[in-house]
Amino acid sequence: MKPKVNILDHELVPQHIILSDVEKQEVIEKYKIKKLSQFPTISHTDPAIQLIDAKPGDLIKITRKSVTAKETPYYRLVVER
Repeated sequence: MKPKVNILDHELVPQHIILSDVEKQEVIEKYKIKKLSQFPTISHTDPAIQLIDAKPGDLIKITRKSVTAKETPYYRLVVER
């Protein structure tokens, strides 16, 4: 069941975006990733993932706010659990 409130609008929930194939490849090259399984994972049933309609195999960029660095990107691979 999808939430009735858009949790992505809450100030404590970081921005989640699905990377395009080109952006995904750039991240893989930048961090010298050999296998997608090297990325941390996030479940396809996570509420934020469901709201952005991400599918297993998608790479998600999560932009967290940081006191010291302003914003920091984190990457997660969507998996089926």
